[in-house]
Amino acid sequence: MIENQQASFKPSLSLLDATMIVAGSMIGSGIFLVSAEIARSVGSAGWFTVMWVLAGIVTMIAAVSYGELSGMYPRAGGQYVYLREAYNPFVAFLFGWTQFSVIQTGTIAAVAVAFAKFTAYLIPAVSEQHILWDAGFMKVSAAQIVAIISIILLTYINTKGIRNGKIIQTVFTLAKLLSLFGLIIFGFLIGARAEVWNANWQNAWGTFSMQQVNGQTVTTMLTGMAVLGAIAVSMKGSLFSSDAWNNVTFIAAEIKHPQKNIGRSLFLGTLIVTIIYVSANLMYLSVLPLNEIAFAANDRVGVAAAEKIFGNSGSLIIAVMIMVSTFGCNNGLILSGARIYYTMAQDGLFFKQAGSLNRYSVPEKGMWIQCLWASLLCLSGRYGDLLALVIFGVLIFYVLTILGIFILRKKQPAAPRPYKAFGYPVLPMIYIAVAVGLALLLLVFEVNYTLPGLGIILLGIPLYYWAMRKKQA
Repeated sequence: MIENQQASFKPSLSLLDATMIVAGSMIGSGIFLVSAEIARSVGSAGWFTVMWVLAGIVTMIAAVSYGELSGMYPRAGGQYVYLREAYNPFVAFLFGWTQFSVIQTGTIAAVAVAFAKFTAYLIPAVSEQHILWDAGFMKVSAAQIVAIISIILLTYINTKGIRNGKIIQTVFTLAKLLSLFGLIIFGFLIGARAEVWNANWQNAWGTFSMQQVNGQTVTTMLTGMAVLGAIAVSMKGSLFSSDAWNNVTFIAAEIKHPQKNIGRSLFLGTLIVTIIYVSANLMYLSVLPLNEIAFAANDRVGVAAAEKIFGNSGSLIIAVMIMVSTFGCNNGLILSGARIYYTMAQDGLFFKQAGSLNRYSVPEKGMWIQCLWASLLCLSGRYGDLLALVIFGVLIFYVLTILGIFILRKKQPAAPRPYKAFGYPVLPMIYIAVAVGLALLLLVFEVNYTLPGLGIILLGIPLYYWAMRKKQA
């Protein structure tokens, strides 16, 4: 099966292409929005910055650790394959099920709706307020239709071969990287104010909860467990603005020299994004008082900063940047996601049709199944809630995968490892400790999300045994 798979997929992606998939899949709309919640949670410039630096470090540790696994198993499906080899098909299925039901498709839906929302800045007729159909129990807006059209368009383009997808990915990712660097540079050169920067750093290392009461900002000093709760909420936002870096592993069979290039692309992509995210947030602190970051209208910190830098045209500039960013981000997610379902179908654990390749050597039917479910999530309007539910599960699967490095070194000591996890065993253990600690904090402080999220994962258990029974019939 493995030999057929590798012969069928065409290795045509270079190191640059793979790096653009890592960076492009990570950068969506989060960098323009998430900083508001972090500012409200920790309430000081020092801790605000630490949340982004720590998220970057933790993400990079995980990414370079995955390099070892990608070198051992350069196959379509990536993380699904690593979990199957380290544990068993059951654990791998639970990952694949969660990816399909919520993580991959829910992210595609959320990113598509973000694209549509900011398109409405330029074309007001496609706004969320423009309701096209109202059935009482469900409303369909013009923005939702635009979101679905963007998913269908990108799916169609990617069914015509990996070459089309890689061109869109590289062009759009380079465009958003350049525009983000431009925003950061102009922010420091034009928008920065010494008095704003100094005021933000005056009490940089206290931890405060920030609330707005009757238009006034009220800060409450946090102590004890409340500090850990604020860190958990903040890290949830910064870590998942940095998520989806693992998507490049799903398309391993289509990358040239995958044993080396996947590890390199993971390191380079996460490094570039970490530099951009930390720089962007330092720019926000130089342009906006902390309370204006915390209480930016609709959490649109990027818009508030751009208006300070560029005046009234700032919101339009950010709207175009987010459109470019989200369109490129979704291309990477759509391109890579169906490779998981392809490998699951090959194992008899997904719709059989998803396990075949079309004449362009891509899993077309798997892409259209993914497209259908992501589109339904767009219509449900519940994609944001679903994503919040699986944050706990995402961390668990990352921990299990990195723990798999230790397991496979025991199980398969003689297996070729063209790339070894950097800093092993210390750095992978640090990641496991941080991720487990964060998962436990989320279990305590975000129980409304973590328990139902765990329920979605556990729903995969009866589905696995049903699939196995059907496979054996």
